[in-house]
Amino acid sequence: MKKAGYNQTRVLDDNVDSCNDIVKSSYYSYMRCCQLTSYRTLNSLYNSLYPGHPIRGLIFCSAIPVLYLKGYDASFGIITWLEEHIFRRVLPSKNGTIIACVTFAAGAYISIIKIRQYTLKALFSYHGWMYQKHGEAVGLVPKLWMGLVKVFAGRSPSLYSCQNILPALPLPSLDDTLQRYLRTVRPFYDDESYQRTVEQTDIFKNTIGYKLQRYLWLKWLLSSNYVTDWWERFVYLRGRSPLIVNSNYYCLDAVFSRPAMKQTARAANIVFAALKYRTELELEKVKPLMAFSSVPLCSIQHKRQFNTVRIPGKETDHIVHYSDSQHIAVYHRGRWYKVLTYYRNQLLQPCELQIQFDEILRDETPPVDGEEHLAALTAGDRTFWATTRETFFNTGCNRASLDAIEKAAFVLILEDSDFEIGTSMSNEFDEYARAIFHGKGYDRWFDKSFNLIISKNAVFGLNVEHSWADAPVSGHMTEYVLAEDFIVLGYDPLGNTHGVPRFNATHPIKLKWDLSSACKQMIEQSLNEATALCNDVDLHVYVQNSYSKNFIKKCKISPDAYIQMALQLAHYRDSGRFDLTYEASMTRLFRNSRTETVRSCSIESSAWVNAMENSMITNTERIRLLRLACDFHQQQYRDAMSGKGIDRHLFCLYVISKYLKLDSPFLQNVLQEPWKLSTSQTPTQYGNPHVKSNTTADGVSAGGGFGSVDQNGYGVSYIISEDIIFFHISSRRSSRETDSQRFGREIRKALDDIRALFEETTKSA
Repeated sequence: MKKAGYNQTRVLDDNVDSCNDIVKSSYYSYMRCCQLTSYRTLNSLYNSLYPGHPIRGLIFCSAIPVLYLKGYDASFGIITWLEEHIFRRVLPSKNGTIIACVTFAAGAYISIIKIRQYTLKALFSYHGWMYQKHGEAVGLVPKLWMGLVKVFAGRSPSLYSCQNILPALPLPSLDDTLQRYLRTVRPFYDDESYQRTVEQTDIFKNTIGYKLQRYLWLKWLLSSNYVTDWWERFVYLRGRSPLIVNSNYYCLDAVFSRPAMKQTARAANIVFAALKYRTELELEKVKPLMAFSSVPLCSIQHKRQFNTVRIPGKETDHIVHYSDSQHIAVYHRGRWYKVLTYYRNQLLQPCELQIQFDEILRDETPPVDGEEHLAALTAGDRTFWATTRETFFNTGCNRASLDAIEKAAFVLILEDSDFEIGTSMSNEFDEYARAIFHGKGYDRWFDKSFNLIISKNAVFGLNVEHSWADAPVSGHMTEYVLAEDFIVLGYDPLGNTHGVPRFNATHPIKLKWDLSSACKQMIEQSLNEATALCNDVDLHVYVQNSYSKNFIKKCKISPDAYIQMALQLAHYRDSGRFDLTYEASMTRLFRNSRTETVRSCSIESSAWVNAMENSMITNTERIRLLRLACDFHQQQYRDAMSGKGIDRHLFCLYVISKYLKLDSPFLQNVLQEPWKLSTSQTPTQYGNPHVKSNTTADGVSAGGGFGSVDQNGYGVSYIISEDIIFFHISSRRSSRETDSQRFGREIRKALDDIRALFEETTKSA
C-alpha cells in the first residue's frame, strides 16, 4: 500500500470519487442513526414493561380473546360491559367484541406489570440483608424477602430495565444526621472544643435546621434523587480550579503480563474493544450489576461514558453528550488527528484500525505553531479556558477541529515514550502512574469523558474526567477492554493484530488550526499553570504482596474495614494526630444515585490506634478493639449504602441555606472541614464473562488513583485481590506535612503489625 498523505479531502479509498463518497458517507451515517433510534425505541418499550416482556404481553393479549370467543370469560364480565356500553355503539358486533377483549387484556397486563414494579420497588427498599453478619445463619425475614424478590423479579434484565423499579434515595431525619455527625467528630476535639461543637449543632437545629429540612423534603418529594443534580452541579461543574490533578483520575494496565509490544497493534485492539463495549451499551446488552445476586444497582451513569465532553463556562461548566460519534480523536507528537472508526456502517476491525495508527506514526508533518501544547487549555483554570474558547475557537478551522475532538467517541493518546510495569520497579511504576494521571499537562484532553493512553512500548492507561460518572463505571469498562484484549482478540506471532483488512482502510485526517499569537499566549499561560500542578504531585504506588485478602478472610474481618484501620494507624504514625477521613461508598441501590461518605476515623478506630501505640495493652485486647472498630466501620458503610449517610444530607441542607440566603455557621464549618485523608477502594470483578478469576497473572489489575483533596493531606486509592494489594498514594510536594513514600512505608508497617497481632495471638493460644 502506498504511503498515505494527510490532505483533508483524503479520507476514503484512493480510487473512489470524493463526491460520491460524501454521499455514501452521509447515507451510512443516516442508516446508523436510524438503527440506533430503533434500538433505543425497542429497548425503551422493553424496559417500560420490565419485569414483564413484550412477547409475553402479546401472548397474554391474544389468549384473552381466544378464551372469550370459546366461552371462557377471564374478565368476570368486564369485557361484556365494555362491549355493550362502549364498543358496540361505534363498531360492528364482532369487531367490538375483539377490541373489547384486547382492551381488557392490555389493561390487565399493564396492571399486573405495575403491581410487580411497585412490589419490587418496595422490596428493594428493604436493606436488612445488608446487615447480615458474616458466618451467621440467614434470618427468616431475609429468606422471606429473597423469596419474594425471586417471585416478582423478571428474567434477563437489560442494562436499564431496572431503573423504574429502583427506590428513591431516602431522606434521613435531621436529628439522626446531627447525632451521627457529632459522634464522628468526637476523636478530633478535646472536651471543651467538642462542647462548643455540640452547642453550635443545637443552635442550628433549633433555629433554621428544621426549616431547611422541610424545604429539602419538598425537593425529595418532587425529584428522583434529592442529591445527585446538586452534587454534580456544585461540587463538579461549578468548580473553577483545573481538572488536572484536582478532579480527573486514572486507571492502569494489568501489571504482570503485556500481550503486545507494538504500540499501534495494542492501540487497535484496545480501541476496537472500547467501541465494541460502546455498542453493547447502546444495545443495552451489558447486564446491570447486582448486589446480593438479586438487587440491581443504578446503571444511569453508563449513558454518558462515550461521546461526552465537559464544556467550560465562565461561571459553570456543562456536560454535553452526543447521541452518536463515528470517529475518535488521536494525539501523537504534538499533532491532532480525526480517525474514522466506521466504514459503510461497519465498525472497523483491529487490523483496519492499526493501518490508520501506523500512518499517524509514519507521518513526519510537524505540528503547527501552538498545536503541541493546545490541550493545556483543558488543564488550566476553567473560566480562563471558557474565555479563550469563546474568543479563539468559535469560527473557521479552529471551530471545526475543536468539534472533531469534542464530538469524538473518546480520545486516544499515542505516547512517544515508554512505560514500565511490574511490582518490583517502584520508581518506574510511580513514573508510569504519574504519566497516566497527568502526563505533561498538555498531552491529554482533560475535558473528554476519558482518554485512552498507549505508550511507545504498548502499555495501556486511562485518564478519566470525573463529573459524568464515578470510578466503578470506568473500572467496568477497563476490565471489559483488558479481557477482550488478552483473551478474545490477541495478536499474531509478529505482534500485530489478527485479521485481513476487508478494504483499503480510510486515512486519518490531520486537524487544522489557525492559532494567533494572542491565543498562543493563552495556551502557554495555561501550560505554566498545568506544569506547576504536575510538578507538585507526589505520587507513589505501594505494592503489598506479602499477604492480602486470603489472610484477612482467615481473621474473619471485612477486607475493606481491615485496610481502613491500617490506614488509620499509618496516618496517626505519619502525622501524630487523628484527622477527618473520607471513604467513598456507592449509593447505587437507589435511582440516579452516586456516592456517599463513610467517615472512617471513629471513636472505635482511635481507641484501637491508641492501644496499638500503648505497649501496656495486650495483643488480645488490641484484637478485641480492632474487631469493634471494624464492626463499627462496616455499620457506617452499610448505613451509607442504604441512604443513612451524613455528608450528602448536610451538603444539601447547605445548598438550601444558600438558596434561602440564610447563614449557618454550623453548616459552613461542616463543609469547610478538611479531609486530610481521602480514600477509596477500587472494585474488581464486574461480571465480565471472559474474566474467570482475578488471581491469574493476566487478570491482576493495578487499579488507579486520584489527587489529594486537601493541600496538606493524602489521597489513597487501593485495590484488593486475593494475593496482592495496590495502594495509590498522592500528596503535594509543596506540603511540609506529607510525603507519599513515607506514608507508603507507614502503611506497610501498619499491615505487618496487624498481621503480627493475629499470628502472635495464635501462637500463644
